[in-house]
Amino acid sequence: MPIVPDTSDWTWVLERPCPACGFRAGEVLFDDLPALIRANAAVWPAVLARADAGVRPNDHTWSPVEYAAHVRDVCLLFTERLNRALEEDDPLLDNWDQDATAISERYDLQVPATVGRELAVAAASVSDAFAAIPADARQRTARRSDGPSFTVETLGAYFLHDIVHHRHDVGAA
Repeated sequence: MPIVPDTSDWTWVLERPCPACGFRAGEVLFDDLPALIRANAAVWPAVLARADAGVRPNDHTWSPVEYAAHVRDVCLLFTERLNRALEEDDPLLDNWDQDATAISERYDLQVPATVGRELAVAAASVSDAFAAIPADARQRTARRSDGPSFTVETLGAYFLHDIVHHRHDVGAA
């Protein structure tokens, strides 16, 4: 059975705890985002050093290296989205098909050590971007192409859930 694309709308995590990973968006302080992003990135080298980093646990779940490649790309994407929210008035954010990207970029064949280095750089970039946001810009808005609207603050919490959840997916503390 191939990996089934995730078409869920995960914006609900902004309103209630995630039962799978325990993430609570309402408890995230915006000023803590940079450190939390960096702490998440610090976990991935150990995950990618596992002997089975490139092995899918079953035929419908990504391997740890695939999850790490996704987290890397999510960091890059949210750096772009954040910049647009700061530079444009209520931009409509481009849709991103994570499953199509995983296939086209061949996440399954990527080298764990390379993904780890790239993830660290991407996480540092998005962490720095969040750290540089002045308090008076945190309520700027952006809209996702399928309807949900975010402030810079809620975009940060939504992003953080994504990377925390994937750390949970690979069994990393």
